[in-house]
Amino acid sequence: MTFAVTARVETLEAALDPVSALVDECKVRFDDEGISIRAVDPANVGMVDMTLDAAGCESLVADEGVIGVNLERLEDILGMGGSDDVVSIELNEETRKLDIEIDQLSFTLALIDPDSIRQEPDIPDLELPVTAAMEGRHLLRGLSAADLVADRVRLRADPDAEAVFVEAEGDTDDVELTLGADELVSADVPEAADSLFSLDYLSDMSRPVPDDVIVTTRLGTEFPVKFRYQAAENVAVENMLAPRVESS
Repeated sequence: MTFAVTARVETLEAALDPVSALVDECKVRFDDEGISIRAVDPANVGMVDMTLDAAGCESLVADEGVIGVNLERLEDILGMGGSDDVVSIELNEETRKLDIEIDQLSFTLALIDPDSIRQEPDIPDLELPVTAAMEGRHLLRGLSAADLVADRVRLRADPDAEAVFVEAEGDTDDVELTLGADELVSADVPEAADSLFSLDYLSDMSRPVPDDVIVTTRLGTEFPVKFRYQAAENVAVENMLAPRVESS
């Protein structure tokens, strides 16, 4: 099995950060077209699907294959370089480790047996009627405000207002952010949507989102929410989060 990639540190960090927000270890799949990771958190609540196209790398030579990686260790190594540094990662077939070179530093990273890592999830084909695109900063602002008052956040869409609302109700305080025509890049709101989510999960999943990228959000009523965005050039990320069920 051949796997050798060189890429800028910031590109690899942009690809790995959305994954490490949910899991500590994962299966990394690769071929000559790119690198992909799909993972679900231990509670089966949040999911991430990341693809780094070969065009986003300085070079990529790879047979079709899969390896198991400790994300925390790999990101620690990447953190030893600057964002503009180029890192070289190559699979040593004899030692079954990754040989990593970055800014005059050489590391070896032990791999994990892929069979010991949680099975990759299937992406459900959900009928989510509402689609709204916004800059990442608007989403992050709403979640930061919600975090001031509660541990749950409601994402709601109103077809009459053609708007999306980020709402939170605490024991004493409430907050609401309205994302209307001035904030949304585009919106398709044919019907109302209303779902409640864990703020901890949603904040962790959204933290890697750059402020200036367009986040396409899909919503339904008591359905998961999906977010899709470009974490960097040639790095596509899709997140899905299951809703919280309200007590009757």
